[in-house]
Amino acid sequence: MGRVLRETLKPSTSSVSATTTSTSVTETVNGSHQFKITGYSLSKGSGIGKYIASDTFMVGGYLWAIYFYPDGKSPEDNAAYISLFIALASEGTDVRALFELTLLDQSGKERHKVHSHFGRTLESGPYTLKYRGSMWGYKRFFKRTLLEQSDYLKDDCLSVHCSVGVVMSHTEGPKIFSIAVPPSNIGHHFGQLLESGKQTDVSFEVDGEFFPAHKLVLAARSPVFRAQLFGPMKDHNTKQIEVEDMEAPVFKALLHFIYWDSLPDMEELTGLTSKWASTLMSQHLLAAADRYGLDRLRLMCEANLCEVVAINTVATTLALAEQHHCFRLKAVCLKFVAMPENLRAVMQTDGFEYLKQSCPSVLTELLEYVARVNEHPVIVCRHGNEAILDGSDANGRRVKQRL
Repeated sequence: MGRVLRETLKPSTSSVSATTTSTSVTETVNGSHQFKITGYSLSKGSGIGKYIASDTFMVGGYLWAIYFYPDGKSPEDNAAYISLFIALASEGTDVRALFELTLLDQSGKERHKVHSHFGRTLESGPYTLKYRGSMWGYKRFFKRTLLEQSDYLKDDCLSVHCSVGVVMSHTEGPKIFSIAVPPSNIGHHFGQLLESGKQTDVSFEVDGEFFPAHKLVLAARSPVFRAQLFGPMKDHNTKQIEVEDMEAPVFKALLHFIYWDSLPDMEELTGLTSKWASTLMSQHLLAAADRYGLDRLRLMCEANLCEVVAINTVATTLALAEQHHCFRLKAVCLKFVAMPENLRAVMQTDGFEYLKQSCPSVLTELLEYVARVNEHPVIVCRHGNEAILDGSDANGRRVKQRL
């Protein structure tokens, strides 16, 4: 009889599934804000539930604000305590975060009064803010009689430091490779092309100076240049073009941005080291950017001007913001001018006369800013006709209160 041979089948290596891994990472994105409260004695007596609010600040993609209640937040405490809270000031749902509120000791002994979630285990986890206007803090943060005899109050001033850690989660997969990729240097290459002067095919005459350039580069960067050089209504002479109503250094800065994709050194360009000269150049360059449809350059100039608002230039900057629809710059200027310590000085400048003549409608908006300069916006979540604030009591327990 023949034998029956039986073979044991083994799985091929190609049929074995690979094991993959991933990691869930939960961490906090941290940020802080220091809030200085001057004129403490004048804030007393404003009323229970009345507060002084800080400017909003950004942490973890959300806006936050500090609320200080000089007469306390709750009627049952009869103004015996100050209250201190941190509030979610932007739209958000179930934002989880850690908080720290610190009243700073101003004697130099660093005996700060601290209430913190950081550095300790929380039984119920991070605090959850349900919606815009939700708060965390303490109705009985400090007894007023003790505060007014302490080193926390100096020269009628309090200083509060707030830290926020927004809880964020993401999943990481395995990294198969890690190759360092250098940043783009295309702007450097185009900048060198401009400086070399090679293969230029158009020249601009600006205030008696000549600037050679490349039509294709200009057309690629600016819709206005594209229409001027290649459009159906293009100039008859596209080899030499006269630019009116612009100074030569401004046009040179404009070309620098078009090729290098960055701002030039303003001091080097103007030959002056004063902030005033740099501000003036940024003003002219913003107008030029708007004229040639260079939106990124316009925003860069707008951001620069927001950083250098000053008594002697704010009125002309405000007029510029109005004329070129720079709404954020306009708001910064209006807020600066409306401050009591600035208003009178600004009104005495030549720039304010120019503002009155060129943009009279802005004066109405300025009056509105002046009228409410000492008011603080209520950041709440509306529910029917009432404002509901979600906070905690002195023991950290969640409480809901109606204003």
